Amino acid sequence: MSAPGRDPLLQEALDGCNGAGYAAEVWDRDWRLFGVTDEYRLMISLGGELPDVGEGLHFIEPRMEAVRNAWPAGPTSEAMLAWFERWAGAIASVTPGGIGAMKKAAGERMHGMLDEIEVTPMPPLMTGKVEIRAGDQKIMNETLMVPLRDEEGTYVGSVNIVKPAVGAAVMAMLASGDERLFMRMLSLIVPAQRPGAIMFGDLESSTALARRMPSGLYFQLIRDLSIETDQVVVDHGGVVGKHVGDGVTAFFLSETHGSDAGAARACIEAARRIQAATGGIAERAGLEPGDVTVRFGLHWGASLYVGRLLTSGRLEVTALGDEVNEGARIEPCAAGGQRLASKQLIERLGPDDYAALEIDPMRLVYTPLAELEGSSEKARRDAATISVCAV
Repeated sequence: MSAPGRDPLLQEALDGCNGAGYAAEVWDRDWRLFGVTDEYRLMISLGGELPDVGEGLHFIEPRMEAVRNAWPAGPTSEAMLAWFERWAGAIASVTPGGIGAMKKAAGERMHGMLDEIEVTPMPPLMTGKVEIRAGDQKIMNETLMVPLRDEEGTYVGSVNIVKPAVGAAVMAMLASGDERLFMRMLSLIVPAQRPGAIMFGDLESSTALARRMPSGLYFQLIRDLSIETDQVVVDHGGVVGKHVGDGVTAFFLSETHGSDAGAARACIEAARRIQAATGGIAERAGLEPGDVTVRFGLHWGASLYVGRLLTSGRLEVTALGDEVNEGARIEPCAAGGQRLASKQLIERLGPDDYAALEIDPMRLVYTPLAELEGSSEKARRDAATISVCAV
């Protein structure tokens, strides 16, 4: 049901776009913003605090430009002007008051341009590309504006649907990923200190496996292991970091799990679940269950500096800090498919977590990495005093 005073046809269009998950704006017959969809708000906020969208403001009035410029992600003023110049004649043809009304809304800054436009019929569709500010990056979006008419054929407004300027095949490839992971990555676009648990995992004896297996079958093994690992991490509220060869890094952040204890527990549970899946992965590759062994180093980062890394060739989450380096040193020490967790991580758990994980905190015995049998030179050099035990 539409709110009092709101055009029911425009409300229906807004609700329809919202239900379909489109990033869309709806403009009324006077070219004032009627509303935007939830996906549009999420897009312009970059996953952060939702900004004022400027409902009721005219498409070309200075206040609307100021609102757009305040969004974390939004069209550049130059791109909006170029789009408007292209379609100004069609817009004037359906605007009550025509060019005079548009001049009044725009102010003197656009009078010269409006004086030169030629009024043309409104086409069935208005398309174009618009440059978008997205944090410190710029991307291209495609727009599709569709005029809305009532049963008598009278123009009542427009719907503007926005999407990244990539083809359907690329969009389909992205759609094969897990939306939960992408949403978590979106919330990390602004790098910041974020406490959380760190997981380092690696396939043991991978060089020997690669030498004895056909390359195609070994690729299948690594692919299956990577898919399973990523799925488990996402299912446990984590964010996948880097895949380096047959290793993986993942982060379980306190802000996602609501507490340090929740993040620490999720990290341990995820490591256990991944190891439980290796038997099936080995069987599909024609191997014995013991041939596929993943070792884990689990650590706590109280001051991780976490953010999204986006280049033209990759999109990933990374974390920096001493605790990341320490976690990387724990993992090689977990020989034989152990799950070695640091004392800092384990002591973040609460009573309910200990019970669920079947860990008795009063019976644990920790060993500093420097004293651990088989610890690497790097571990003794960089993380000698980090105490660990198997979980």
